[in-house]
Amino acid sequence: MSDGTATTTDLDVRLEKHRLELTGYCYRMLGSSFEAEDAVQDTMVRAWRSYEKFEGRSSLRSWLYRIATNVCLDMLTAGNKRARPMDLTDSTPLARAALSPRPDSTWLEPMPDVRVLPTASDPAEAAVAKESVRLAFMAALQQLPPKQRAVLILREVLAWKASEVAELLDTSVASVNSALQRARATLADRAGSAADAAVSDPLDEEQQKLLERYVAAFEGYDMAALTALLHEDAVMTMPPFDLWLRGTPDITGFMTTLGAACAGSRLLPVQVNGLPGFAQYKPDPEAGGFTPWAVQVLEISDGRLTGFHFFLDTKRWFPLFGLPLHLEAEADEIE
Repeated sequence: MSDGTATTTDLDVRLEKHRLELTGYCYRMLGSSFEAEDAVQDTMVRAWRSYEKFEGRSSLRSWLYRIATNVCLDMLTAGNKRARPMDLTDSTPLARAALSPRPDSTWLEPMPDVRVLPTASDPAEAAVAKESVRLAFMAALQQLPPKQRAVLILREVLAWKASEVAELLDTSVASVNSALQRARATLADRAGSAADAAVSDPLDEEQQKLLERYVAAFEGYDMAALTALLHEDAVMTMPPFDLWLRGTPDITGFMTTLGAACAGSRLLPVQVNGLPGFAQYKPDPEAGGFTPWAVQVLEISDGRLTGFHFFLDTKRWFPLFGLPLHLEAEADEIE
């Protein structure tokens, strides 16, 4: 190694090529946007420090996944399972609605597509990747024991061979196959209750029109128009609050009572968790213009909205999505 600087730079470049896919892997494992990025950074640091011990018996990619898996398993030893509000409580009738927050560590967190979904030339591969970060699937993953979670992601999402997963986890092929079978059974049990976000990639004309009608209804705060777009059993969640609502009467009733301050909001489109979404800005009576309020994630099935999820911790989410922290009153759209 006559040129240490060049060698270091080369290694940095080689490691960085894997950051995006590793972030997606760690996000699926941990259910947290920020913990995933921390885990990948820890992986990179560990790889950089121990590279001289890397003997090349596996590919650099496989070696990085081994490190990332160990980092995630260490982070999951506390046993915390991130969840959606409907995973923790029953829906609440509007008459008893109360906004009770829970700690950030309780919740499954949203993630911008660009941080976890590599560009795929194969449409089928791209579709699997998107489906594997959707909220319903992510919530189901969090119910699996950590090693089963790793096996399912590596085998079903990333299409690793059983022998490759066994080597990564220092176990047998039989153990990998057994863990995968148990993980599949758990997910199958949850499939009936998970909202099926049947979204085309790219959005088909009908879905695009549905979103345009949603923006018009929400920005106009037109509850009759919104009701026409919602499935009768649609759900609405608002982490960090554990309250969630089911059905159009309770949802629109909430929006015109406890949520009335959202009238007059503006929506900017975002790509989040493999689903369409919007950054919501509500009117700012003190500073004028519009202030960040929520990252919305929409679930669509059979031409209706089956779920819309409002992630309200804007000081965390808007910078993550590269979104402005203020909109001027005259700006209906921002490039």
